Amino acid sequence: MTEFHDRLTTIRRGFHRKPELGFQEHRTKARVAEILRGLGAEVYEGTGVIGVLRVGTGNRAIGLRADMDALPISEMSTHDYPSETPGVMHACGHDGHMTMLLGAAERLAAEQGFDGTVVLIFQPNEEHGLGAKAMIDEGVLEQFPIEEVYAIHNLPGAPLGQLSTRAGLICNSESLFEITIQGQGGHASMPQVGVDAITVGAELVGALQTIVARKLAPGAGAVVSVTEFLTDGQRNVLPGRAVLKGDVRAGTPEDREKIEAFMRQISAGVATAHGVEITVDFRTEFVETINAPNPVQAVYRAGEAAGCEVIRNRPPMTFSEDFAHFAAAVPGCFLLMGNGTEGANGQPLHAADYDFNDDLLPIGAEFWVQLVRDRLPEGKD
Repeated sequence: MTEFHDRLTTIRRGFHRKPELGFQEHRTKARVAEILRGLGAEVYEGTGVIGVLRVGTGNRAIGLRADMDALPISEMSTHDYPSETPGVMHACGHDGHMTMLLGAAERLAAEQGFDGTVVLIFQPNEEHGLGAKAMIDEGVLEQFPIEEVYAIHNLPGAPLGQLSTRAGLICNSESLFEITIQGQGGHASMPQVGVDAITVGAELVGALQTIVARKLAPGAGAVVSVTEFLTDGQRNVLPGRAVLKGDVRAGTPEDREKIEAFMRQISAGVATAHGVEITVDFRTEFVETINAPNPVQAVYRAGEAAGCEVIRNRPPMTFSEDFAHFAAAVPGCFLLMGNGTEGANGQPLHAADYDFNDDLLPIGAEFWVQLVRDRLPEGKD
């Protein structure tokens, strides 16, 4: 390893040992701010942390975003820098995302090679889809006006450093639903006397799967998942109440709205058929992430300049991303970088034994440096 690589590895593993959940990233924010100040960046602390690097006289500005929060997962790794916070771990690589951006800040502060302003955005609470909106509502885009915004997410299972993205939809939306069934509980030996909510719920679970299979176009990329089935039943007590909770992913606002409408229609039909009351709560946590064409082309160029294998027009990801709110406000690009295929680096995101690949740190930092120099070239306004 080079000295730069070693230094980034130490920083990343420090973040990994001390993970914090969304909107609780107090120690993480302090550490990010400390490093940025040590590099000579202007630092502003609020809901998140903003670092600003200004070079030359150029009047253009771009934003680079990294997420800071961890997940409520108990780590099962075997490496020597596991989480020291019980039940919380960096299982999505946000520790690495922060470190790559801090590494780029170090190089840009020392080497410069650009003309304009780089706004380094360290965002809290990406996992619940609340952090970007909180920063935007706080006025970050008015206080630090940028023309474009970019974000990297690591991708386990893809070759180390492989860069991929696309124009248009890159990540699906996420909506959460909760369906409450109110029937009539009773004795397990006399089901005919009441209306068993668990039977109604089971029918509803199956019916909801027809939304994607039969009511949307093939290839729409939507997903409807029932993830919880809760009742007030007991050993010999038929439940009178059941709650279904779940998750919906969609690639367009139109499909998202259709899914909600069909969910309400199916629930109403099942309620009528069984003579029960069914209510549906449907709320969107993450909107669709849409990449703008020009920033995507800039990412392709920067990736090639950084020596990455570049995959153009990759298929959209079915997961959702809070960066969507930034990309809806400012033209932007969300891109994936391969985390490797071996061991913990190839384990799925959110797995208890996943780990960010430290060999990706200098690659990601180099990409950021090349992107800044592409978008804020010396000698041009």
